Amino acid sequence: METASHQWRFFRAGGFDQPCIETGEDLLALPGLDQKLWAILSCPVSGLEFDRRTLEHIDTDGDGRIRVPEILAAVNWALSVLNDARELTAGSETLPLSAINDASPEGKLLLSTARSILANRGRTEADAITFEDTAASEQIFANLKLNGDGIVPAESAESDEVSRLIREVIDVMGPEQDRSGKPGVSRAKLDAFLAELSAFSQWWTQAEQDPVILPFGEATPAAAEALCAVSAKIDDYFTRCRLAAYDAKAAEPLNVAPLAYAELSAKTLTESSADAERFPVSRIEAGKPLPLAEGINPAWSDRIAAFAALAVDPVLGKRDALNLDDWKTVKARFAPHLAWSASRAGASVEKLGKTRVREILAGSAAKELVELIDRDKAREGEATALNSLDRLVRYHRHLHRLLNNFVSLRDFYTRRANGIFQLGTLYIDGRSCSLCLPVENVAKHASVAAMSRAFLLYCDCRRRGTSERMTIVAAVTAGDSANLLAGRNGLFYDAAGRDWDATVVHVIENPINIRQAALSPYRRAARFIGEQVQKFAAAKEKGVADHTAAGVEGAVKDADKGKAPTAPFDVGKFAGIFAAIGLAVGAIGTAIATIVGGFLGLAWWKMPIAVAGLALAVSGPSMIIAWFKLRGRTLAPILDANGWAVNTKAHISLLFGNVLTNTAKLPPGTERSLQDPFSKRAFPWKLVLLLILLLAAGIWLAYRQFAAP
Repeated sequence: METASHQWRFFRAGGFDQPCIETGEDLLALPGLDQKLWAILSCPVSGLEFDRRTLEHIDTDGDGRIRVPEILAAVNWALSVLNDARELTAGSETLPLSAINDASPEGKLLLSTARSILANRGRTEADAITFEDTAASEQIFANLKLNGDGIVPAESAESDEVSRLIREVIDVMGPEQDRSGKPGVSRAKLDAFLAELSAFSQWWTQAEQDPVILPFGEATPAAAEALCAVSAKIDDYFTRCRLAAYDAKAAEPLNVAPLAYAELSAKTLTESSADAERFPVSRIEAGKPLPLAEGINPAWSDRIAAFAALAVDPVLGKRDALNLDDWKTVKARFAPHLAWSASRAGASVEKLGKTRVREILAGSAAKELVELIDRDKAREGEATALNSLDRLVRYHRHLHRLLNNFVSLRDFYTRRANGIFQLGTLYIDGRSCSLCLPVENVAKHASVAAMSRAFLLYCDCRRRGTSERMTIVAAVTAGDSANLLAGRNGLFYDAAGRDWDATVVHVIENPINIRQAALSPYRRAARFIGEQVQKFAAAKEKGVADHTAAGVEGAVKDADKGKAPTAPFDVGKFAGIFAAIGLAVGAIGTAIATIVGGFLGLAWWKMPIAVAGLALAVSGPSMIIAWFKLRGRTLAPILDANGWAVNTKAHISLLFGNVLTNTAKLPPGTERSLQDPFSKRAFPWKLVLLLILLLAAGIWLAYRQFAAP
């Protein structure tokens, strides 16, 4: 149908218009719906309370995210293999076979595969299939020796020789994962392995055909290695000796300086000490040959001995020293071998050895493995059909719900079901919070989620008796925040109903409701006064203690010195201080009398207005700020912090917040007894009120007396 002619229905929730995805016509017209009207543009595959396998089917590029084009592709494919688009809106766990469109080649293959699966499970007469059927068949298929993925594990080999070859390919080239989850070998990996074997074998053939490359046969590589181990050091030795011959004064500086030996004297030395290794291989003298037995630096003696036995003796015969010409002769003899060694090919298979490499190339195991991989690959059509059928059955069950959490947020706002991002429910401080999401990094998440203007609790959760751990964030949208502090404990129930111990580790404070904002100035004032009183009392207590201790200490000292005790307190001396205190108290009393007098001077009907105005002046700013924040409270930053791309603000109003967070309420019809034998002693409100009235009357009378002409 033409999507332009489709009449869409929208509903208003969260402060924005959301499209209704209810009918088959809505699904057919979905590609024509402007993406600016979609609630979500992308979301992660992980961390959702949704069928993971369905999400993996939709995530065709395997990047762990689902985007609008992948959603549209999933819907279009499902509609192409179904007879009626309305099947996708049913959300049924069973897919009727009659719903599959067998008029198309793919649909015909899917129907045939479904009937084969049902027959294999002993349900030949069944007219519907479920994803339990496809999942079980897929698992059975995955565990077959040949499962159509073109990757063969060692367990699928039909002979020990082929099994050994597979393990060798995996060891050299690295594994690929078979559908069963086991490491295996693909045709591409095998071809690369065989190419390495061939290159390595040809490289050795070159040496075997040229006598100068291997002058001493199989012993040549070891001799060349011994030569390379000392080559730089011997070159250094002969260069130093030639400099000493050029200038006799250079000999001593070119040897080890006495200061270097002095530094070694305080150390524990061994033959392999790095400090000694940097010294010349032997003492430097003009025209001196290199000794091969005596007078060798201990750090190099073993390597020189190996070099003499493996490289010098075969070339020059047994000798105790090596002059410069001899050294050049030895290097020239091994030069072709070293050049050949530098051109090494097939290095990755060298650890198998030349014999094993040529054994594989000459044997039949490689050919048998190629045939086995080809036979496995031939079953790819069956595997693809089974995977497509599982995809269709899961789309039939879950795709419509995903659309109602992606194109719109209908599940979340209508409360027909939890949104797929809601992980469970947190119970804490007499309330339950249903807007809970998983969190990987608290600091990173909080930096974005703070823009939601919601009161957020970050909790570490753990399952008792297990090693399972996770972190969640819960939005508190109703109740009071006075007791919601880091360190508080609660209980979290995940979507499966499992309970987790939860501990608050971080709090983002924002207003929860207007009532709390109205009381917050008084609570802050009470908290401030309480803190100041405690500080004052503590300071006075410390002062008294310090003064007492100082007095006792002074009395003891005076007694020891035979001095008279300290003179008694002189009231007259501090008369000025007492007078100042009296003036301050009088000023405060006068101010109070003025305020109370002015209040009592009002007409009776103005008094409540004055009280209300005073309360509004105190609470008004907090209430206004809270109103603006609550009006801007939104879900989007909370989801964005979890990797979603939310395409709208998605407001959380006060009314909707009361739905997301439920506070404790007594059941209807509950009988209550208000007599609590262990309650705190009742505050004497009547006595306090009487005293206030008497005080007010006294101040009023004093005001009238002083105010009279």
